[in-house]
Amino acid sequence: MWRYVVRRVLFSIPVLLISSVLVFVVIKATTDPVAAVSLSPRFRPEDLVQLRIDLGLDRPPVVQYLSWLGDFVQGDWGNSIITNRPVYPDMMEALGNTILLGLAGVGVSLLIGVGVGIYSALRQYSFFDYLATGAAFLGLSMPTFWFALMLQLILGVYLTRWFGLTKPIFYTTGMSTPGVEGFDIVDRLQHITLPTIVLAVQIIAVYSRYMRASMLEVLQSDFLRTARAKGVRERRVLVRHGMRNALIPLTTQVALDVGSIAGGLIITETIFSWPGMGRLFISAIDLGDYTVVLPWVMVTVTFVILFNLVADIMYAALDPRIRYA
Repeated sequence: MWRYVVRRVLFSIPVLLISSVLVFVVIKATTDPVAAVSLSPRFRPEDLVQLRIDLGLDRPPVVQYLSWLGDFVQGDWGNSIITNRPVYPDMMEALGNTILLGLAGVGVSLLIGVGVGIYSALRQYSFFDYLATGAAFLGLSMPTFWFALMLQLILGVYLTRWFGLTKPIFYTTGMSTPGVEGFDIVDRLQHITLPTIVLAVQIIAVYSRYMRASMLEVLQSDFLRTARAKGVRERRVLVRHGMRNALIPLTTQVALDVGSIAGGLIITETIFSWPGMGRLFISAIDLGDYTVVLPWVMVTVTFVILFNLVADIMYAALDPRIRYA
């Protein structure tokens, strides 16, 4: 097992380095930080020249890349051109907020989606199976922005009016209520519930369909018939042998979903004013803030590669045959 893990880690290192080169080249080719601030009247021509020197844009591309990579690895991501604030702490705060929201959505989706998928497979062509299939297609077809707005109106606004409440049960913007000091778990749950539901609806639909199809395939396999013929209890057959093998295809989708969380849940975060990576990216793009966009893309790429590595390791844990392939 450890030999397999080491091989996958060593393979991921050159992939990460190649990705960093591509990220640097693409961002450099599509973003000009000096042009972004040149329209401001407070910058004189000599200031723009000095800014180009400060950012190292006057040096050869290879030198720029090596300097940027070294600083990035050490956590020195420079200051924002627009706000002059250090990029690293602001991005780590936004990343933490996005991970909190993303893991809440994926966690709820796993619990419900896997359960629905397994039960649908065990009760194939039943009323529940047809109901779950219809609900999955409905969840996949609903536009995220429309569903988010409907939740804000119904659960955030109308529900408060219907019950004559002085404050809403579920808040529609932000992470916490202004004036609330410290960490208040009830207040946080009131803010995170609606965006979590928006994220979970489509993910539940995907996970339930993956799990149903995979479980149906496993239920027809020879090793399950052999286990039953040996007298193994049905619950053990389904949990130890059936679910374990059926989870392998779903592992890829979950790893990709978790890895993409770092890229920001742009639509959801924008609608609910959630201060995460999505809002940070939109703001940086609008303002042409090169020093924020470059580490943002690199963090996103790193998360995708990292969780693909996690998926490979989980394959080996779920199916020992993969370790020796």
